[in-house]
Amino acid sequence: MAWLLATGFGVGLLPKAPGTFGSLLGPLLVWSWQQLQRPIYESVLALIGAFLIGVAAADRTSKRASLKDPGFIVCDETVAFCLVFVATTVTWPTAILGFVWFRLFDIWKPWPIPRLERLPGGWGIMADDLLAGVYAALALQASTHLLEFVGCEL
Repeated sequence: MAWLLATGFGVGLLPKAPGTFGSLLGPLLVWSWQQLQRPIYESVLALIGAFLIGVAAADRTSKRASLKDPGFIVCDETVAFCLVFVATTVTWPTAILGFVWFRLFDIWKPWPIPRLERLPGGWGIMADDLLAGVYAALALQASTHLLEFVGCEL
């Protein structure tokens, strides 16, 4: 079960860009969750739960593979992407913007993301992407407000 969760139900096994494809699971999960119209605190609790499950799954899977942060583990991207939309409704435009912002911060890794990668086991695998998700969430909020200010509908 840990392997299944860590690999995003096998998405992480794709030969090219597994992290990008793992990130693409995020919009689908968030959109599905948002259809339930749950209060924000439930979204935050679900995100915390998913993060902790991801830490355990990533830790167990990376240890079994004898690798520190294997590319086939994508639950970190999926959970972090969910953070990007904790306060933004998923629409086609916001999904694209959020995806671009998240991938940018996940690849660029501005400070202190590289320090978080050094945390032990699943914590390091998950925490760096979670902070990239925080940066992307802030950038998405700023982008959507700016676009709405200039008259673009999202």
